[in-house]
Amino acid sequence: MSFFRLLPLTSLLTLALPTLALASGGHHPSLPGAELSGLWVIPFVCMLLSIAIMPLTLPHFWEHHFGKIAVFWGLAFLIPCVVVYGTQVATYVFLHTVLLEYIPFIVLIFSLFTVAGGVRLTGSLVGTPMVNTALLAVGTVLASWMGTTGAAMLLIRPLLHANAHRKYRVHSVVFFIFLVANIGGSLTPLGDPPLFLGFLKGVSFFWTTVNLFTKTLFMVVALLAIFYLLDTALFNREGRPTPQKSDNKEKLGLDGKVNLLILLGIVLGVLCSGLPAFQLGGLINIHGISLETQNLLRDLLLLALAGLSLKLTDKRCRELNGFSWSPILEVGKLFLGIFISMIPAIAILRAGTDGALASLIHMVTDNGEPVNPMYFWLTGILSSFLDNAPTYLVFFNTAGGDAVQLMGEMQNTLAAISAGAVFMGANSYIGNAPNFMVRSIAEEQGVPMPSFFGYMLWSCGILVPLFGIVTWLFFV
Repeated sequence: MSFFRLLPLTSLLTLALPTLALASGGHHPSLPGAELSGLWVIPFVCMLLSIAIMPLTLPHFWEHHFGKIAVFWGLAFLIPCVVVYGTQVATYVFLHTVLLEYIPFIVLIFSLFTVAGGVRLTGSLVGTPMVNTALLAVGTVLASWMGTTGAAMLLIRPLLHANAHRKYRVHSVVFFIFLVANIGGSLTPLGDPPLFLGFLKGVSFFWTTVNLFTKTLFMVVALLAIFYLLDTALFNREGRPTPQKSDNKEKLGLDGKVNLLILLGIVLGVLCSGLPAFQLGGLINIHGISLETQNLLRDLLLLALAGLSLKLTDKRCRELNGFSWSPILEVGKLFLGIFISMIPAIAILRAGTDGALASLIHMVTDNGEPVNPMYFWLTGILSSFLDNAPTYLVFFNTAGGDAVQLMGEMQNTLAAISAGAVFMGANSYIGNAPNFMVRSIAEEQGVPMPSFFGYMLWSCGILVPLFGIVTWLFFV
């Protein structure tokens, strides 16, 4: 590896090394969100614009250098942070983001990607409108019980393989992101990280199942109906194609079924790490950042399960599945830049009424009463571009932060926050973890996916009107 390839990583580590040895549980030199102006968000905005524009305008350059570009925009925040607030603050926020947010995120994504990539649908499943709609429906149901990422990684390849003979495939992947990678995860804390945070804050496990059921059902039925009509029209326009006959005599079934058990182990590992009975306290303290024992054990378990999957799954199964490491490498590099450049935006949001986004926070309350439509839309819009887990937490606390009260007299407010965080993660490629992964896998298998803004034309044209109806039916 050349010096120039090591330079971005070296630059990041240089910021951290001067104070890495300060292992103490004392004062946390965190970023003062209340002091930050909107200028600090520029690197994050530029990171998003790079993802949106450069693949279209400079495709060759982007393909070979997107990792360096992601690190550049991370440094565009960290270096000014060192200059203005000092090395200790920059080190703390960098390590906090990398150790407590980015690494657990990428370990989970890597494990699910690896394990789900070892499950292959055998036989000749043909992507007719009815079959495609059924696949989306099954994935939507699974998402609440094995997580949106797990369900998406498990079913995206079968969907792509079933439609390999079709001319029009983009819409299938777009609706897959809408339903399986986002909206389907709204019924349990296992489905999506924001709901898991709510569970840790005291929200009952089945509270979302009961209180988001009708809202989720409306979105799912509406989207499946729209998809079926659209897919039928496109299928007919293609001349109702059938795949070429092959010598493949495989029966319809699953290869690599052991990975389903490993996938269950991942889900249980993540769930147990958040339960009070498994809280084991701090193990390592780096610069005031406590690495919890149960979280370290969880990440080691996830990596071990991924290794077990690689060992137990036949290599030919993965080859026939079109498995490669390119999508996870792309997501890992880009999201490093996203997580780091996003730090000031999250800090401003957490500052609430004392921060630069105070006007937004004030919009969710009218004379002391919660404005549920605004809770739904503001939580959702911010979750479309920022990490939906801390966004959920900000508005959860803005609404009082008392889980008992929010589940009782303020249940519509909590439902609005929960639905906004989960549903509107589908609005952009970066709104939820599996969105970008699904796009990368689809592109790798020859589906010409829309650009960042092109995808948002789909989401704004289809999802936003449905969200308007949800607001009118349930939150007004």
